[in-house]
Amino acid sequence: MAASIFQTNSTIVRNTTLALLRLRFAVGSWLQPDATLQRAYRLFCTPYASSRRRALEAGTGGAAMSTLAHGDERIAVYTWGDPRSRPWILLAHGWSSHATRFLAWIEPLRRAGYAVVGFDQLAHGRSSGQRTTLPEFASVLAAVAAQYGRAAAVIGHSMGGAAATLALADGLAAERAILIAPLADPIAAASRFSHFAGLAERLAGHLFDAYERTHALRVASLQAHLKSPAIGCPALVVHDLDDREVPWAEGERYVRHWQAARLLTTTGLGHHRIVDESGVIHAALRFLHGETVGERVVSSPNLPYGFAC
Repeated sequence: MAASIFQTNSTIVRNTTLALLRLRFAVGSWLQPDATLQRAYRLFCTPYASSRRRALEAGTGGAAMSTLAHGDERIAVYTWGDPRSRPWILLAHGWSSHATRFLAWIEPLRRAGYAVVGFDQLAHGRSSGQRTTLPEFASVLAAVAAQYGRAAAVIGHSMGGAAATLALADGLAAERAILIAPLADPIAAASRFSHFAGLAERLAGHLFDAYERTHALRVASLQAHLKSPAIGCPALVVHDLDDREVPWAEGERYVRHWQAARLLTTTGLGHHRIVDESGVIHAALRFLHGETVGERVVSSPNLPYGFAC
């Protein structure tokens, strides 16, 4: 009974906090649009504080720990096995997550003969920092990978999949890629965030304006269909039809434009449980061993949503 009451109270607190957030952004959108837009962008780039707590609660799974300097920040790096003497796999977690989110993968990958490297992104887990962005996700991923040479594969979940794609398109050396529920479109992600937070629609399309002025980078240029065609390594994209955070269509978009990619569709797993699903891990291992997994999706101007064959 006490646990039930506690859970109910927690739900009330979360719902009340969200309602107040939406009210603040809705009112601010009209009274102080510039300041509200800045606050919204800062919030968009700030992971949930629970990322750090959950990383500490999960432990390290027996990993050897080290840190990597990245500008003024420190990146927490986890290694299982010796990536300098064994074929190695790079794990890239998603937004508000942490490296040990992949703990269910470590033993199967190690049994298959791989060393494994994970890391906590800036402002996540055991790493330092307060905020981060998709380009920084990709930059940190590439910096970690550069310590060990060519990877047997990079495995990325959600925004980690998007970051892996950007790094691969920019020259990251990996023999294969596995993307689980990958984010394909930062513009669409910003739109979903703006709707969730209650930011006025007339402001939502300007969320990246300040970033683009400062970095001389069009965020739209980071979309998966513009980056995937430049990547030559084979890829397996795994996405669930019931994903409410990153729509299945975003995973399908990767495969339409990535010539050597195939799509494995699941149902009933959503955005998070798909990471731990034993069937997904088994399919990934088959793919790593060179087996054909998933369906090929072909893009055509006359078939904008592609078709499977």
